[in-house]
Amino acid sequence: MADILPIRVTSRSAKPGVGGWRVGADGRDQLEVRVAEAPADGAANEAVVKLLAKALRVSRSELSIISGPTSRHKRVAIPFDVAEARARLGT
Repeated sequence: MADILPIRVTSRSAKPGVGGWRVGADGRDQLEVRVAEAPADGAANEAVVKLLAKALRVSRSELSIISGPTSRHKRVAIPFDVAEARARLGT
């Protein structure tokens, strides 16, 4: 079962990694993701997919950014449900 993972990206971070869950402005949970790359030429988006793939233990081809490619608020398609993602992330 595939699902959508809402994330909030911080680019140019000194400490890249997957953070915890936070409540977004819309009242929904979002996963915090920090990457070192700048948001230019898709570098930050590529870094987000690579980091999430490693954290979720899936291949990069199984993840895709389906909305928000130019925004810090993104939605990523994952090959399982959000509950499974939380379990794999340990959050």
